[in-house]
Amino acid sequence: MRYLARIVALSAALALLAPARAADTIRLAVQKTGTFSWELATIRAGGLDKEANLSLEVTELASTEAGKIAMRAGNADIMLSDWLWVSRERALGAKLTFYPYSSALGAVMVPASSPIKSLTDLKGRKLAVAGGPIDKSWLLLQARMKQDGIDLKSEATIVYGAPPLLAAKALDGEMDASLNFWNFCAQLEAKGFRRVAGIEDILPKLGAKGPVSAVGYVFDETWAAGHRDAVARFIAMTRKAKQLLVTSDAAWEKVAPLTGTTDAAMLKTYRDRYRDGIPRRSIDDEEADARVLYRVLAEIGGRDLVGPAGELDPGTFYHAVSGD
Repeated sequence: MRYLARIVALSAALALLAPARAADTIRLAVQKTGTFSWELATIRAGGLDKEANLSLEVTELASTEAGKIAMRAGNADIMLSDWLWVSRERALGAKLTFYPYSSALGAVMVPASSPIKSLTDLKGRKLAVAGGPIDKSWLLLQARMKQDGIDLKSEATIVYGAPPLLAAKALDGEMDASLNFWNFCAQLEAKGFRRVAGIEDILPKLGAKGPVSAVGYVFDETWAAGHRDAVARFIAMTRKAKQLLVTSDAAWEKVAPLTGTTDAAMLKTYRDRYRDGIPRRSIDDEEADARVLYRVLAEIGGRDLVGPAGELDPGTFYHAVSGD
């Protein structure tokens, strides 16, 4: 018995002396001004990366296009992009895959006193559109208006530009209405602008059955197959961060400096819109609706938008996470 007790004690001592399993490293390409940095700040503040035994190497980039270049060059493991780009890349031979990050979308915004009350009132108006002629939200808006017999592209004056520039022009009164990214819409909303319609509001008319995550974590499926457990821990970690941002206003204290504003009303709008955009649907439901919207986008955007594939590639959505 004494011998057995010594063996047990020795084994316990050796276990304590053994080095802990090294953390898995994941390289992230992050747009410096994007909301992914908000999530990462929450992860670090809560020690969620250490809890998940992950070492996150973050490269801050100026734009999503820079992230795509880093991904193609093999210099990043995960970045944020949309399923439309992922499906296009898959059709061209790159086996990327997508996991939902946010369903927050842009909106048509007008000054509080504007006579524009509905989307049909945009006819004959000057409309600012962020993201360019093949921006997804703009194409979806056009598709919805065509259902009402309105060709918005030709029946309104369209001005394209960078999101911050168009937000500034909207505040200066240079535009009758603007269609911008969700965070710039939040800025306008905090300044007293009114939402005529969010893009999420028009999706049911286009065939979607619920909120669709336009933006997600993107990674190479071969890399994911070789790091399946690390990917699962990464996704579980980000879910915990999102849950903190839903339930804890204190967690936003770490995020606030990253938003670029100290305005309390704007911070509250950012918080509320971010929370609204957190995915809460199954991957199967997300993918089914993405497939429907892909057809809408392919029809109106053509090959310039979707490349050679008229349908969403079957491997676009990542399904290897427990509970999805």
